[in-house]
Amino acid sequence: MKHIGVIGASGLMGHGIAKNLQAKGFDVSLTVHRNTERVADLLAAGAKRAGSAAELGACDAVVICVTGSPQVEEVLLGANGVLSKAKAGLIVIDTSTSEPESTRRLAALCAQHGATLVDAPLARTPVEAELGKLNTMVGAEQAVFDKIRPVLAAYCENIFHVGGPSAGHVIKLLNNFIGQAICTATAEAFAVGALAGIQPQKLVDVISAGAVNSGLFQAMAKTLGGDFAGIKFELDNARKDLRYYTHLAEMVNVPSYVGEAVHQSLATASALGHGKEFVPALVKAQEKITGAKIAPQ
Repeated sequence: MKHIGVIGASGLMGHGIAKNLQAKGFDVSLTVHRNTERVADLLAAGAKRAGSAAELGACDAVVICVTGSPQVEEVLLGANGVLSKAKAGLIVIDTSTSEPESTRRLAALCAQHGATLVDAPLARTPVEAELGKLNTMVGAEQAVFDKIRPVLAAYCENIFHVGGPSAGHVIKLLNNFIGQAICTATAEAFAVGALAGIQPQKLVDVISAGAVNSGLFQAMAKTLGGDFAGIKFELDNARKDLRYYTHLAEMVNVPSYVGEAVHQSLATASALGHGKEFVPALVKAQEKITGAKIAPQ
């Protein structure tokens, strides 16, 4: 497996994926939006520019790194999608956070075209993407996983084979639900604490010394000093992921009281104008909703 196509190389995560595939000796072809600035270094390093996603169907594998299920469906099934010209034996690796139901349906359609779909969503940030130290949770049959592991190892530090097809996307939604629950709970706690007359930093001091502490909590705590970039993940993307999670819970008939609350907290923050900001903007939303003074003005 030598020739790898990349869709989404201009994105925050996709760029690092493509760069590290090149660095590990893979031949990389990629689709390019009209603005080539984000991929200029990749092209200069020898990546080939494909005219459409369809052209990538001739690769050994195609890595897709886009926003979610609608975008994955478009690049696979569109008129110029990958499957329109997919060679027999092509492996498609979806690193996006997608809905498991869509993943299962797309896997069946890929099989009809002689291709295999693997769900391998990512964890960590664009910083680790550039360093080739992402985490991935992979849904695939064992033989397929063994075949693509060298590709995944080019841009991932930790590779978890979590089950068969669609298992990776299930695990990713569970992971993101727990993560966003921490973030939304922290923002709310800061607002309650501020209005109850305590300094939120005192809460941070206590939690930092105990079992409740976490990396996400510390990233949210940076907002008390005015830093809202501790988690470089767009709030609207988090909102989308929680919508997918609540759909998943509904499909397996599990009441999702906490999931719905987290989703609505993110939806409210987005409606207040913070959707294109990073997740720590949840604190700004709490300030607007409650009138609490949390972050430096």
